[in-house]
Amino acid sequence: MRETVPSPWNGILPVAGVLSVMAAWQFLLPLAGVPSYIVPTPVEIARIFSRESALLWVNFWPTVYEALAGFMLGNGVAVLLAVIFVYNRYLQAAYFPVILFLNTIPILALAPVIILIFGLGMLPKIIIAAVICFFPTLVNMIRGLESVTHSERELFRVLSASKLETLWKLRLPRAMPFLFASLRISSATAVIGAVVGEWIGSDKGLGAMIIQATFNYQSGRLYAAITLCSCLAIALFAIVVAVEKMVLRYEQR
Repeated sequence: MRETVPSPWNGILPVAGVLSVMAAWQFLLPLAGVPSYIVPTPVEIARIFSRESALLWVNFWPTVYEALAGFMLGNGVAVLLAVIFVYNRYLQAAYFPVILFLNTIPILALAPVIILIFGLGMLPKIIIAAVICFFPTLVNMIRGLESVTHSERELFRVLSASKLETLWKLRLPRAMPFLFASLRISSATAVIGAVVGEWIGSDKGLGAMIIQATFNYQSGRLYAAITLCSCLAIALFAIVVAVEKMVLRYEQR
């Protein structure tokens, strides 16, 4: 039987793990002879946040907007298309292989095409973030909507439930765990998509800042931008988890 962690330790252990890694980073890497221009210590990165906070925040907000908009667009289209595919097997048979083929194209190869078509504004970055979120949610939603049993469908048919009522009261509740599983993944991939779009063609945003800092050998600024990207992904993940708890609590009433 799997041993569970006592509840008082649930909040302490993650903090202790992070602090131990930070301490090792701060003290052991310099002792190992790793120069700060390659891997700056957490204290040096904190100094960059203090000294260049205005520049960091100016580049942070475009990435936030692109990641959030791409997250909502990609997942929204995926949910809508999953419903259409579940209720129309002909469309699913015709177009799912096309979507599968497009998903095999690496995002780094697809991003220049999207930027070439839509220009250098925020729109192509939003589309790239949406594309990278789209496929996992589509697959999980189709699986979730189809997870209802034959007896449950027969019960709703006997009760003369319409397709909309069956969708709203049976299929969607069954699909919620699948949906939130994919949304947790998308919370990180949306940030990746926004940053990749900024790498290809942008002069603002955390992705552009990472490229500029890399070419100018500004390691402190590079690690500070990477830290902000991670914090943004963690924040989106936490929001998804909070919304999931609210939805599940509402369904249990």
